[in-house]
Amino acid sequence: MKQVYLDHSATTPVRQEVLEAMLPYFSEEYGNASSVHGFGQRARNAIEGAREKVASLLGASPEEIIFTSGGTESDNLAIKGLAAAPHVRGKQVVTSAIEHHAVLNTCTALEKQGFAVVQLPVDRHGLVGAEELRQALATAKGDVAFVSIMMANNEVGTIEPIRELAAVAAEASVPFHTDAVQAVGKVPVDVRELGVDLLSLSAHKFYGPKGVGALYVRSGTRIQPLQHGGHHEKNLRAGTENVPGIMGLARALELACEEMETEAQRLHELRDRLQEGLMDRIPDSLLNGHPVKRLPHLLNMSFENVEGESILLSLDAVGIAASTGSACTSGTLEPSHVLTAMGMPPGIAHGSLRFSLGRVNTAEDIEYVLEKLPPIIERLRQMSPFSK
Repeated sequence: MKQVYLDHSATTPVRQEVLEAMLPYFSEEYGNASSVHGFGQRARNAIEGAREKVASLLGASPEEIIFTSGGTESDNLAIKGLAAAPHVRGKQVVTSAIEHHAVLNTCTALEKQGFAVVQLPVDRHGLVGAEELRQALATAKGDVAFVSIMMANNEVGTIEPIRELAAVAAEASVPFHTDAVQAVGKVPVDVRELGVDLLSLSAHKFYGPKGVGALYVRSGTRIQPLQHGGHHEKNLRAGTENVPGIMGLARALELACEEMETEAQRLHELRDRLQEGLMDRIPDSLLNGHPVKRLPHLLNMSFENVEGESILLSLDAVGIAASTGSACTSGTLEPSHVLTAMGMPPGIAHGSLRFSLGRVNTAEDIEYVLEKLPPIIERLRQMSPFSK
């Protein structure tokens, strides 16, 4: 049976070139980077080389890159670190209604510490408006600790106007963090051009290993560490560094940036072919997210009068892997908070699917999905009590 993986926004396979960059640091150059002997110093030099590479690819300085265990830790370090910084006086946090749960749940945790969380609304395409942010900051009258708004949504792919939003926050002298986990490696990301103070990323979203990520912290932005121990990562992230993972992250990001323009165009064409084919062949199908301002590899669609989990199981039976939204919320019976925030009725939101394409996908894969999915939808609708 043909196997088609269309869930690259959940995770990606490690590239062979990335694996080769990592392998020596498991068993040959295995020193602890905090050790003063040659073994340790070779590991330290490798980490600092990776840090310089990641910084240059993001438009940052090496001292502004902190290596972490992934996107969730990076988000937590940014958000909780800002909230606990001694210079922060504000007790409000501004975010959006469509953030990943790594941000939303972290902000919710701050409520137990006395912070008030303001969730900005989005339009029907999932866009946060700069004017809405400006109004929220004005209403708060200087009581905002920080703003955290994602760069690209993980479910519908909408790309937010981060440069404009960060500029609004800067006008009010409020630190701005963006969760760029879905954007890095897919679209150009330059922290100086964006004007952000903190930015999170995760290696396994761009063909690097799981368990490693990074947080950009603009020079002069003060945050508190979440864990305490040794003096690792500029005293912001205690714990022996994951040298193989860091080497894999740097190599994966390098390759993603080198190939970004051509790969984005290729995936854009495949995605559009999939979208057009499904809309032509399946009645009552809807595109979710912005039609233009979206990630090149991601397609989210809703199919009326059918339930998303049932579609996924049927697709899996014919070798096709997709998602109903974020992999971190799989198993929940609640409709997507992203689609709900965009104004979609729960009944339609329950029938949504996310297809996220990647390096291994071909035109033949798309044709296979177009062959298999329409009869699946038709069969499930015939079984549904909500069918017309």
